[in-house]
Amino acid sequence: MIRTVHASDIGRVRTVNEDSVWIGVTQNGYTLGIIADGMGGHLAGDTASRLALETMKNALYGLQPDLPEEELQHALSAAIYEANHAVHNEASSDEKYHNMGTTVVAVLLKGEAGYIGHIGDSRAYLIKDGAAVQLTEDHTLVNELFKNGQISLEELDNHPRRNVLTRALGTDAEVTADLAPVRLELGELLLLCSDGLSNFVSQEHLGKVAGIQEISLEERADRLLQLALLAGGGDNISVAMLEHQGEAAVPETKEWER
Repeated sequence: MIRTVHASDIGRVRTVNEDSVWIGVTQNGYTLGIIADGMGGHLAGDTASRLALETMKNALYGLQPDLPEEELQHALSAAIYEANHAVHNEASSDEKYHNMGTTVVAVLLKGEAGYIGHIGDSRAYLIKDGAAVQLTEDHTLVNELFKNGQISLEELDNHPRRNVLTRALGTDAEVTADLAPVRLELGELLLLCSDGLSNFVSQEHLGKVAGIQEISLEERADRLLQLALLAGGGDNISVAMLEHQGEAAVPETKEWER
């Protein structure tokens, strides 16, 4: 049984929450989780993230049951490209939304296995035995500089241009999403988050807090939000967690906005 929770907080600096987050079960029993972190100025970031999330949710909600894994990958990819088209069209048709865009990180599971898709710097982590392993690669300028050996690992976390994206959803008519298979073994947890969490809470602390199986998923999510707020809360903070708790577990999906 996959149990889920998602939460979002505006943080301590922003006046608008430009993150959109949703997790739940589709019409035919797939588990779907999406986080989008919008950008583009007043109202535009909020619009971009919400439009991307709703487009993907609508595209995948009625997905046919019992699809093979390769068709799950195709469905998730198609939903991301449909969302890109929707956001780009909206930005092109209204001057106040000019150049708006959003990151997206999403997971589509059939049982314990499925696919992760992402564009931008919102992340997915696998939490196992109290440790976090990053599953996605940021589409950012500083990550490209790091891969090319131009900056160090220490500079990567503190670079003044660390939030400059090299790829985003909706800013161009065509975009490439990264897709990767994922499987949750018993006791493992998949954590999706916006950079308002990952930029303020270390990977070590993400693993330790998300991996505390003695407390509820809801409490773990709240603790992660609190850690980001204590670190300054300089951005909107969103998190979604999916944990494989075994067949005897009671289904649970919780959500709240702060």
